[in-house]
Amino acid sequence: MSRLSITLNRDDVAEAKKTAKTIVDDVFHFINKHTTDTIERTVLRYFGVDGVDAGEAPLPNVVVDHLKKKGVLDTGSAYWISNACVATGKDPQTIAEAVGTNAMDLTTVPSQPLEKVYRFAEETANKALDRVESMRNTRDGLLTGLGDNRKPYKYVIVATGNIYEDVSQARAASEQGADIIAVIRSTAQSLLDYVPYGPTTEGFGGTYATQENFRIMRQALDEIAVEQKRYIRLTNYASGLCMPEIAMMASWEGLDFLLNDSMYGILFRDINMKRTFVDQYFSRLIVALSGITINTGEDNYLTTSDAIEKAYAVTASQLINEAFAKKAGMKEAYMGLGHAFEINPDIENGFLYELAHALLSRELFPNATLKYMPPTKFMTGNVFKGYAMNTLFNLASVFTGQDIQLLGMLTEAIHTPYLQDRYLAILNANYVFNNARILGYELEVKKGCFIEKRANEVLSEALTLLKHTEKVGLMSAIREAHFADISRSEEGGKGLSGVHRKSEGYYNPVLNELEKRLGIEVES
Repeated sequence: MSRLSITLNRDDVAEAKKTAKTIVDDVFHFINKHTTDTIERTVLRYFGVDGVDAGEAPLPNVVVDHLKKKGVLDTGSAYWISNACVATGKDPQTIAEAVGTNAMDLTTVPSQPLEKVYRFAEETANKALDRVESMRNTRDGLLTGLGDNRKPYKYVIVATGNIYEDVSQARAASEQGADIIAVIRSTAQSLLDYVPYGPTTEGFGGTYATQENFRIMRQALDEIAVEQKRYIRLTNYASGLCMPEIAMMASWEGLDFLLNDSMYGILFRDINMKRTFVDQYFSRLIVALSGITINTGEDNYLTTSDAIEKAYAVTASQLINEAFAKKAGMKEAYMGLGHAFEINPDIENGFLYELAHALLSRELFPNATLKYMPPTKFMTGNVFKGYAMNTLFNLASVFTGQDIQLLGMLTEAIHTPYLQDRYLAILNANYVFNNARILGYELEVKKGCFIEKRANEVLSEALTLLKHTEKVGLMSAIREAHFADISRSEEGGKGLSGVHRKSEGYYNPVLNELEKRLGIEVES
């Protein structure tokens, strides 16, 4: 049985994919020559450095700040921590604690034979990444044993600020039929250049993303899954100034999805683009090895741009995100490329536009796990009209073969959803998905119709933007406000001081082993 499809200009498709790859390859000339504070902290975390000092500062931050102050971070944190471990016979955590109490200066520890230092570092990195693969196997085993759910997966959010309250809400949502629980991250955590430690109960607009919070929610969902006799997926956010660190924590705690976009932080959080491009590569290497599905943020473009006039920017960004993900060794099945149902409901034939855009995404990325976002920009306080809008959104999803459906809420954009709002959203999705389950396999799109013409028009416009981006470079295209109508500069935004050009002797065994295990050939 074949799925609903449209005929796209295959030359445009091929050229768009090729151009996106060229754009990304150009950015990698910069990425390969640089590291960041958070990448070096991630290495330390994989080496077992955790906890906080007497002032509640995370020890990975303490060690990296120490190396920055000494002017040697461009060599990589792995060398300095490993050299100290070989010299003293102590483990990385003990060394970090000594640095945290000013009892040790890593740069004054006598240099040990490089072969011994590298052997220690490589063995430590391998053990850490073995744990990543072990967790992936454990998660895959649970999924096989409990069984997968039918697509579109029903994705709902919890956002109480208290991880223990989140667990209660996650239980209620799972019992009501949710397939994916997304723990919304506390407001502005993406702008923190550190990851809070331990369980948290005081987030605002969401709950802090911490390793302990990940563990608590994962354990709870696994218990619920056994009761429900179906696997429940867990989502959080690997974005902002700590992208790789949060990806690392997720890789050890068994998360399934991570919000992880190559440009979202630049555009919507004003995080420096150089920092973001370097960080997103390392974070995606981690999720690729972990088998975690990324969710990209193109839906956000339509909150600042018109969904019809700038639909092409969404498509261009999807293609760039795909190219970045492939560069990091990700398989297409783990690419949750994003788009959204955000056209003004007063526009005539708006639903046909929505179908055209959804089918374009489905056709361009046939093997991707597409994430479809609900109407928010034009959501109304009229709950009856809002419920009708969400019904059409659900119909578009099942009809066009979307994979991940973030359910629309009656009170979207008014307040954090009540339990009953989520319950009604799940009921709506269940009703529509059940009644239109194979609709997309029973009907076909007429050749040359409005939907097909519109999809090809958007594709052509996206290719034009990609060609311009190829000519001027991605960083310049962002400065020119071609994505989401937002302009950012190469030297502006938050986090630039945390970007460092690698020295000739730079050493990162975690990076090396990730690329090795993923079969990535590194360009010099």
